[in-house]
Amino acid sequence: MNQTSIPAAGPAPLAIPLLKSTLRPRSAPKGPRPTPAVALAARDFGFSYGPGEPTLKGINLEIPRRAVTAIIGPSGCGKSTFLRSINRLHDLLPGHRYSGEILLDGRSVFAPGTDLVTLRTRVGMVFQRPNPFPKSIYDNVAYGPALNRLVAPRDLPALVERCLRKAALWEEVKDRLEEPGTGLSGGQQQRLCIARALGNQPEVLLMDEPCSALDPIATQKVEALIVELKQDYTIVIVTHNMQQAARVSDYTAFLDRGELIEFGETERVFTTPASDRTEAYITGRFG
Repeated sequence: MNQTSIPAAGPAPLAIPLLKSTLRPRSAPKGPRPTPAVALAARDFGFSYGPGEPTLKGINLEIPRRAVTAIIGPSGCGKSTFLRSINRLHDLLPGHRYSGEILLDGRSVFAPGTDLVTLRTRVGMVFQRPNPFPKSIYDNVAYGPALNRLVAPRDLPALVERCLRKAALWEEVKDRLEEPGTGLSGGQQQRLCIARALGNQPEVLLMDEPCSALDPIATQKVEALIVELKQDYTIVIVTHNMQQAARVSDYTAFLDRGELIEFGETERVFTTPASDRTEAYITGRFG
């Protein structure tokens, strides 16, 4: 089995400066860096929505803990399918089929007896378009922790404030927590959805094109938030925006036609890709 593991970090020559202008400045490492711990791993993972050609084929991938991993690739390559498979959002689709495994902290998410509520508490999801509940700003964040009894009722106000602060939204909404979350701007709504996901105290945060419906200023705020949140969470983001992937991610996985073509540190993938298909996609020759 040809498994794509977290690459051993080390200096790489920047022979082909494909997207040099979009990469964050990064200091050169002082000697070899240790391979980071694995939070999620796919083992020969495949997925089909029904009969016919599978959407994902033989994905082998290790996603590091407390880092941002971007999944890139052309439309229809299986990026969102893989993301949603991690916390089994496809389970209600008739005719779907999984093969292989996805491991969370070494345990398969498809193991018999897996509690999906617990899984989706540990693995939060932020969708492409902001989707706040038709409730107050406060209740949007408090609803999940209260329903799942993650904290005592008396501790909910402190949890709501903490999550809104982590989502860089507290100062903007602290005086109107009882107003509807749907009344916020698009960028604020997306940060509220992030705060809502954080309220369940997840270990992993999945983001499916979280900025595609936002204006540039709101996008900048969400990107800054993603970089900050990786100090405490493992983040996996699907994006069509190459510049965004280069700005926010530490690792990048390139998918094409349901297959994992390349995975590695973002700076290496974007400057000296190992595959001609990766280079062609990054430089806009297809996709």
